[in-house]
Amino acid sequence: MAAYGLYTHIASNKFRSVLLLAGLFLLVYVMVYAGALIAQVVIDAGESTNDYLVAAARDLIAAFPYATGAALLWIAIAYFFHQSIVDAVTGGEDVTRQQQPRLYNLLENLCISRGIPMPKLKVMESEALNAFATGLNRRQYAVTVTSGLLKYLNDQEIEAVLGHELTHIRNGDVQMMVIAVIIAGVVGFFAELFFRSFFNFNWRFGGGSWSSSSPSSSSDNDRKGSGGGAVIVMIVAIALIALAWLLSQLVRLALSRSRELLADAGSVELTKDPDAMISALRKIENRGELPGATSAVMELCVDNPREGFADLFATHPSVDARVRALVKYAGGHDPGPLPLPYDSGEQQEPTSDTADGHIQGPWGPWSDARSAKGSSQNDVARPWGDSEGPWGPH
Repeated sequence: MAAYGLYTHIASNKFRSVLLLAGLFLLVYVMVYAGALIAQVVIDAGESTNDYLVAAARDLIAAFPYATGAALLWIAIAYFFHQSIVDAVTGGEDVTRQQQPRLYNLLENLCISRGIPMPKLKVMESEALNAFATGLNRRQYAVTVTSGLLKYLNDQEIEAVLGHELTHIRNGDVQMMVIAVIIAGVVGFFAELFFRSFFNFNWRFGGGSWSSSSPSSSSDNDRKGSGGGAVIVMIVAIALIALAWLLSQLVRLALSRSRELLADAGSVELTKDPDAMISALRKIENRGELPGATSAVMELCVDNPREGFADLFATHPSVDARVRALVKYAGGHDPGPLPLPYDSGEQQEPTSDTADGHIQGPWGPWSDARSAKGSSQNDVARPWGDSEGPWGPH
């Protein structure tokens, strides 16, 4: 499906994602077939390779409705309880307008401006800078942000992050990712189960038939042939399980990578402020690690600092790549990596109070953002002032 604009890119991406999810679901049956091969060898190690393959195919047909039912049951359980599981892992808690008026108003304004139903709003206590959306239907949608994000980002940047997560909800990315994680979880669970069972047998499936000898030379040759067939089938089964697991992980990660750029673009469409999205990404960069969060939760976040082998297992494009796209297609400006005003990794220089009661500090454009008497977060000014922008006059 060719894509020529933002909305056709979204439609094209959805079409490819549906195909990937269908392929992901087929991996469940590949796992069942591999399990059937192993079961046939365990039951009788005296058959030929072709007999094993045919018998396993018959087993797959017989087990098809049960495998489908088990996968659908797994999906149903996750459908109703995935949000509770995510909240238990992250510690996210529902907040109201009274508890978080600044954050609630920013999200509500975005939803009203585009006629989007207001999702639940959650905050998790963490110094990490990150946010993510969850939910499989309108009643379940939720946006979770960290307390660190509220602490270090100004209103425009937080609005851009919220727009990013709302775009994931609008585009159906959240449902796709949750379902992909669930199905990949099924494949991963049975892959681990098969491998544990296999190694617990200590490679002795039908071992007596493979290695035993007999006074009769003809029967000995038959057993050698059948034993060789069992070994080949076991190798095929193990290879299928390993391949299914690897493909399930790659498909899951590909779904996440392909959607982040569109979510960034959707945020700019909502806020009309590409610079806010860029500066938010630059502040979040390498500061988004959620302690104790599973890889599935990190894949849902604005940024996932966990890296894989040569980007093969990277769930998100790099921040540099995302910023380049925003500069090229949205007309934004890249300030480069941004320090935080109170970054724990940086040594703070002494500060002094000026006559007008503001703190004078070493943080450049942020030095006038807060009053020495303790201004509220609602009073945080744009970090670049009101005239020239963070990158000087254009």
